[in-house]
Amino acid sequence: MALSADQGEAEPFLDDDNNDPITKISQEERIELLLLIEKILSFMRKQLSNVFVLPVADKKNNNTLLSGSSCCSNSEIQTNEEAEKIVADSRDPKLSVPSLDIEREALQFFDEWKDSVISQVKIAVKPPKNLKDFQGGKTVDENTSYISGENQAFETKVIRSTSYDIEADAALIELYPPISTSLCSLPQYKRRLLLKATLFILLSLKKYTSNSRILLAYVTSSLHIPLNLLVEEEMKIAQGLIKEVVNLSSSEEVEIRSRESKISHGWKVGLAGVAGAAVIGVTGGLATPLVAGAVGSIMGGLGLGATAISGLLGAIAQSSVVVGGLFGAYGARMTSKAIDSYAKEVNDFKFMSLRNSKDEDDVLENRRLRVTIGVSGWLTQEEDVISPWLVLGRENEVFALRWELEALKELGSSMESVVKSAAWKVAKKELIARTIFSSLLQALWPLSILKVSIIIDNPFSICMNRADKAGIILADAIINKAQGERPVTLIGYSLGARLIYSCLISLAERRAFGLIENVVLMGAPIPSTEAVWRTMRSIVSGRLVNVYSTNDYILAFLYRTWSVQYGVAGIQEVTGDTRVENVNVSGIVNGHLNYQHAVGNILEHIGWENVDKVEVSRERKILVKLEENDQNQGV
Repeated sequence: MALSADQGEAEPFLDDDNNDPITKISQEERIELLLLIEKILSFMRKQLSNVFVLPVADKKNNNTLLSGSSCCSNSEIQTNEEAEKIVADSRDPKLSVPSLDIEREALQFFDEWKDSVISQVKIAVKPPKNLKDFQGGKTVDENTSYISGENQAFETKVIRSTSYDIEADAALIELYPPISTSLCSLPQYKRRLLLKATLFILLSLKKYTSNSRILLAYVTSSLHIPLNLLVEEEMKIAQGLIKEVVNLSSSEEVEIRSRESKISHGWKVGLAGVAGAAVIGVTGGLATPLVAGAVGSIMGGLGLGATAISGLLGAIAQSSVVVGGLFGAYGARMTSKAIDSYAKEVNDFKFMSLRNSKDEDDVLENRRLRVTIGVSGWLTQEEDVISPWLVLGRENEVFALRWELEALKELGSSMESVVKSAAWKVAKKELIARTIFSSLLQALWPLSILKVSIIIDNPFSICMNRADKAGIILADAIINKAQGERPVTLIGYSLGARLIYSCLISLAERRAFGLIENVVLMGAPIPSTEAVWRTMRSIVSGRLVNVYSTNDYILAFLYRTWSVQYGVAGIQEVTGDTRVENVNVSGIVNGHLNYQHAVGNILEHIGWENVDKVEVSRERKILVKLEENDQNQGV
């Protein structure tokens, strides 16, 4: 029997339709899937717990730019609590990080999510009561290694497959090491069925959290399935759900119920124009049941029968409100004026869709289960708000964040003026001979560049402060589910990276876990101390990437009056937290002004999963021209 929508539970795998492909999954295989998921969840929890463990080697080295110097002898950062002082020193005090309980609360949040996932999977799998006997008396222990190569004992557990290297992605394997399971030896169609079923079960929780997506990445890797197949399934499911709800939302019955619920006209948002928004003031008055047959017919290309799809989706297949909440359907859209309510202290704060279209069908085609927000850090023209992010593919729903347009244009103009000045050309030669780190360490800068600092210091200081405030506003929007119940990826360069840093610290303050999937910070004017990055790491479920360049003399010069004793992430690596990816792009980025035209190259370099090759090629041509101009001008 199907469970009620209120229970929000998935139905068992097997149904009465013997022609449904899902019936070809045996009980043993279903139970093995349950065990695989339990192993992955235990490993994910162990990884999260390790975020808060300070490596012994780092107790004597706080990873500051000036580590070991006399001016920093009393400023070693060893705990999350001490990150508060760093943040307070480097920006507005109200952005400080009270981290006393963050470890306990992060693990508590994860455990609650973990329990809900296991509960849903067990409902779908229907394991026997004597599961331990079925397992041969074995249980899942989070202290046991299931990762290939992590310890010698594991080698006997690995199920080798000659097709693995052909079918799976090298980047996926490295980022999400496969967990040992006999399921990897099944035919591919069965493995894909298991992956689809897992995705449906996770969606039956009525939200698609960042943790859920990371779990799916591990399942994909463990089943020896290429990541692009998971992305395809996500896109198909998003289209199936959104189209069915649009059909229901346009029906006469829904129109009547909408009027009865007294939702003001200004807050009625048709799904045809949805970009993701907070669920505001909507009750069960719009809870129109989705017919299992309709859902199944729309998702027919997924390889599962209608009854199986409806059963695995649980409550989300039985309520248009739940689906609407997933995509941020009912409420203020990310691109609507309602976002202005968050942005009282910052001018010009707006999400701009990269796939903006007036055609209803095109808008619907752009709906995805995941959201990416790109944040530019300085501008020379208004188009620069969007242009760097055109390299992001269509696998995610992509937005560019427009913020403080005039201030960022003034900063961009000032930076270009300084870089092209004769004073900078002379100063750069001296800096190269002295090295960027010694200049910061000794606070010795060429007199020629100090004379023109007045041109750039004030615009940079203004934008730094506003980036911190805008970061809090972005955190407000995410916490209030502007994106719906979907995971968010944040990518930014220069002051855009500073804004994201402020956002993550604000999310950490408010213990907003499970919202952020991946983060990439390029040329970031932020501290490089391990404590601050551990705090950010606790909020990010997936990848946290620090992209830096030792050639970035402009960033070093601009940051000289800030908290350089805590390091500068944009010009050096972050050590101490092995889960932070450090990527040196000195070979790609010759200076701070290059980041705007190097986003695609950098993302491709770090193995990003959705990059538009055509746009990356366009970027490369621009970079080549910039380098030629710099050489001709002697910059």
